[in-house]
Amino acid sequence: MKIEVRHLTRIEGHAHLVIDTEAGELRECRLEIVESPRFFEEILLGRHYSDVAPLVSRICGVCSNSHTLVSLAATEDALGMEISDQTRRLRQLLLAGEVLQSHLLHLFFMASPDYLGVASLFALAKTHRELVARALRLKKVANDICLCVGGRSIHPVSPCVGGFQMLPEASQLRSLRRSLVGALPDLEEAIELWSGFETPEFHRPVHSLSLSGQGRYPGQQRHFRASGGEEFPVADYPDQIEEYVVPHSTALFARMEGGSYCVGPLARYRNGAAHLSPMALKVAEALGLPEQPQNPYLGNHARMVEVVHHLEEAIHLIDELLMAGLQSEPRPEPSRFGLGRAGIEAPRGTLFHGYRYDEQGLLREMDCLIPTAQNLASIEADLAALIPQRLHLDQQAITRELEMLVRAYDPCISCSTHLLDVRFC
Repeated sequence: MKIEVRHLTRIEGHAHLVIDTEAGELRECRLEIVESPRFFEEILLGRHYSDVAPLVSRICGVCSNSHTLVSLAATEDALGMEISDQTRRLRQLLLAGEVLQSHLLHLFFMASPDYLGVASLFALAKTHRELVARALRLKKVANDICLCVGGRSIHPVSPCVGGFQMLPEASQLRSLRRSLVGALPDLEEAIELWSGFETPEFHRPVHSLSLSGQGRYPGQQRHFRASGGEEFPVADYPDQIEEYVVPHSTALFARMEGGSYCVGPLARYRNGAAHLSPMALKVAEALGLPEQPQNPYLGNHARMVEVVHHLEEAIHLIDELLMAGLQSEPRPEPSRFGLGRAGIEAPRGTLFHGYRYDEQGLLREMDCLIPTAQNLASIEADLAALIPQRLHLDQQAITRELEMLVRAYDPCISCSTHLLDVRFC
C-alpha cells in the first residue's frame, strides 16, 4: 500500500506525506518539505543592528512577535545590554499574546475539524456557528494584546533594541485586562469542548527540549533543558544541537546526541508543568494530561493548558505593570560588539537566534534554529512507529490519523495553505 498526501492541509506551508508499505512492513516514510528556501540568514548580513529585528519578524506571520523578541535578546546579548524590569514584563506580555494567538488559531481552525468530522473551518461555520464565534472572540482578545504592546497584531513596531519605542497607555492596559477577564466564559466552553474529544491511542517515548530556569514556565529564560534533566546555557545551543540535511526536505532537520527530539507545548509541559498557573494545572487535570505524556496527539491538550496559563499570566503581568506605573526609560547603549545568542519559547517550540556584529554594529554572522526544523525528525519517527499499528484500518482512516499526527505538532513551514489531494497507489 502506498499513501501520498499532496498537499497536507491545515498546516502553515507546503508539505507532502509519502508512505509505502508491503506485506505489513514499512518500506518508506517521508514528510517532504517543499517550500522554497528563503535565505534570511544571508539577506540580513551587513545590516545595522537596529534593522535586524523588524526584518526577521517577516520570517513568519504567525510567530512574528517571537522572532522579534528573540532577535532583540540576541542583539542585546551581543551588544552587552541589560534591559529593565518594565521592558521584560512588556515583552513577556507580548509573548503571551502571541502564544494565545497561535494556539487558538490552531486549536479551533486547524485541529478541531479533525475531531468534529469536517474538512475545514468553513464547514464548521455552517454546523457549529457558536463554536466559530467563540473562537473569533478569543482570537480577538489575543490580537488585542499584541496590538496594545507591540503596536500591531503581527510584525510589531514598538519593541526595539534596549526597550520600547512606544509604551501602551495605562488606560489601554486596564481595558485589555477587562477583555481578558471577560474571555474566561468562552475559554471554559473551549475547555469543555476539548475534554470531550477522543484522542487516538499512540505512545512513543521521545526526548524533549525547552527553556528552563528562574522558577517560571518556559518562556524567555537563558538556559535550556533536555528531558533527562541536563541544562545548558542558551549560548551553547550550536554545540548541543546538530542541524543536518535530508534529500526530501528544503528545511534542515535537527538532532541531539545523534537522535531526534521534540520541542513545543508537550515538551514544555513535560519539563515545566510544575510552574504552570493554578488555573492551568486544574485544566491539565480536567483534560486528563499525565505528568509525562508520551502520546504526540496530546499536543493539542497541552496547547489548551498553555492558553489558560498565558491568559492568567497576561492578567498578572498587566497588574504588575499598572502597580509599578509605566514610565519612559532611557535605552542602554552598546558596551561592546560581538557574539550574542538567545532563545524563546515560540508557540511551536524553542526558537534560537545567534548573531555576530562588527565594531560598526553591522551584522556579520546570523543563525536561526526554528522549532519546526527541530521537530521534523520526531514527526517522521512518530509516523514510522504509528503506521504498523494502523495497517488494519482502511486507507481513508489511516490517512486521517497520519494527518492528525502531523497537525498535532502544528508545523509552521510558511504562512500558506493548500487544497488536499489524496492518492492511493
